[in-house]
Amino acid sequence: MLRTVICLAARLPLRALHGIGALLGWAVYWGSPTYSRRLRENLHQSGVCADGAVAPLQRQVIAETGKGVLELAALWFAPDTKIQQWAHCDTWPLVERARKPGQGIIFLTPHLGGFEICAQYISQRMPITVLYRPPKLAWLEPLMIEGRSRWQTQVAPANLRGVRLFIKALREGRAVGLLPDQTPGVGEGAWADFFGRPAFTMTLVGRLQRATNALLVMVHAQRLARGNGYQLHFEVLPAEHFDERALNRAVEAVVRRCPAQYLWGYNRYKVPAGAPPPPAAQRAHA
Repeated sequence: MLRTVICLAARLPLRALHGIGALLGWAVYWGSPTYSRRLRENLHQSGVCADGAVAPLQRQVIAETGKGVLELAALWFAPDTKIQQWAHCDTWPLVERARKPGQGIIFLTPHLGGFEICAQYISQRMPITVLYRPPKLAWLEPLMIEGRSRWQTQVAPANLRGVRLFIKALREGRAVGLLPDQTPGVGEGAWADFFGRPAFTMTLVGRLQRATNALLVMVHAQRLARGNGYQLHFEVLPAEHFDERALNRAVEAVVRRCPAQYLWGYNRYKVPAGAPPPPAAQRAHA
């Protein structure tokens, strides 16, 4: 039943979904004090714009976040032809020129804009294995897997099995994709500054690159106005000395280009259970 409803929603014009989504964004903002407080704090403390411009940007963020929720119906279940029409890109040749024969590629896609369409665009051109973390709502997982399994996409869980699939794919010269700004679990991350604050950051990207000599590529999909789709941007990253600090700097650079479409309400600065305290807390107890 739920799948049927989502598929029906996917038939709506993208502009309509974004309009309804903007209203949803405001409803969630006013209905969840914890979420709204975190969104404000993360945005204000990031320093992405001058103090006088934060309020207008915050209003945009609230609406764009709601758009990101409702557009999932379309990005997961709209016909393939629509997905192809929505994806606009003129930077893919950068990837093809930078890749060596037989070299794997690690695609990094932050929580910005229509990030779900990035793997779909890539999978029309090469096989890609994408890492996913099972959602808290169990009923959503099969829909997520089905919606992301388009063209040449294989989904892998964010656990040891998924990491093994990643290594295998990269060593065979294929592509993998992940969200680099998710908070990892204990033993999978290290503290590194993100917009001036310590954030527990995944070390997986650097380890994978060093183990396989893969090409590192940042990609994001900027949501276009009036439901006109998404502009995809690919950028090849320097692999030398690429650690969690370099990873966060690369994500910051992308977010600064389009701050209104970043997921500022995500709890990026949480301390995972069992993780060491962030550096500031360590100094305070020294």
